[in-house]
Amino acid sequence: MSNSTEARRIFAPAPSKQDSKANTTTSVARSILDAETKQREAKTARLRELRLKKEADAPAAEAKPAKKPARAKKA
Repeated sequence: MSNSTEARRIFAPAPSKQDSKANTTTSVARSILDAETKQREAKTARLRELRLKKEADAPAAEAKPAKKPARAKKA
């Protein structure tokens, strides 16, 4: 099996310079996007915790009675 693996490496086409640059660009862009996603999720979680804490600390607001619809005026 090792001979066939070596043969694949020898006869496999080498990536072109353009492909190498594209792969590098793609990997860098993905790492940046992943970092931004992690920051956004951390911020969302932090804000959610603060909101839930604030809602838990706030006294329960009483429901206001529904207003009756206004009557139409007679002409």
